[in-house]
Amino acid sequence: MTVHLYGRVCSMQPITEVAKRYNLKVIEDVAQAQGALYRGVRAGHLGDAAGFSFYPGKNIGALGDAGCITTDDAALADYVRAMSNYGSKEKYLNEMKGLNSRMDEIQAAVLCLKLKRLDADNEARRQVALAYGKGISNPLITLPQVPSTAEENVWHVYPIRTPERDHLREYLSRVGIETMVHYPVPPHRQQAYSEWSNLSFPISERIHREELSLPISPVMTEQEVQRVIEALNAYNIEASPDAL
Repeated sequence: MTVHLYGRVCSMQPITEVAKRYNLKVIEDVAQAQGALYRGVRAGHLGDAAGFSFYPGKNIGALGDAGCITTDDAALADYVRAMSNYGSKEKYLNEMKGLNSRMDEIQAAVLCLKLKRLDADNEARRQVALAYGKGISNPLITLPQVPSTAEENVWHVYPIRTPERDHLREYLSRVGIETMVHYPVPPHRQQAYSEWSNLSFPISERIHREELSLPISPVMTEQEVQRVIEALNAYNIEASPDAL
């Protein structure tokens, strides 16, 4: 399972080569990368099947929870449709123990309208990311790597890293800039995977300690973006709002 995290599509060629070598299926998690392209192909069409989230905060979001699965495998598509509808292909006939995972019509209607704007909204996100990359020059802050092909990242999240993440977040909050942490606890430290608690993954653990997500949205103005940049460049380990 490949996870196109933060909006950037995975490097799929080596993944699919390994899958073919060992006769594996490739499932994409496209919850954060709707509209991203890999060598001209959309995320969600790079493996055997893909899952999309249309939670309201995603690059294309519904009015409430929604999602979909895409595949070009006809048999799998039929199975998924039945599974999402009580395990039924024909009304009142249940072939399997299914779920009630049907999308409401109003959500589908909203998504159909938003889909027309997806590429334009993603391009607006890229412009915000570009401005951050050019404007943020604070040596205490590590910026995300930018792919050589711009379309490979739709910037669902703009993740920076800094050793004093919590201090920086508090500083930004005091000057009126909201941030998020994606994600504070690594999987092997979650209670749900307590059997892994004795393992150590220092690179992953460091990323989880240092990651901070800056504001990014297709509706951000140039003035709002510049304000974030100025606040970050003014930051130091003893920074206060007066520094601005």
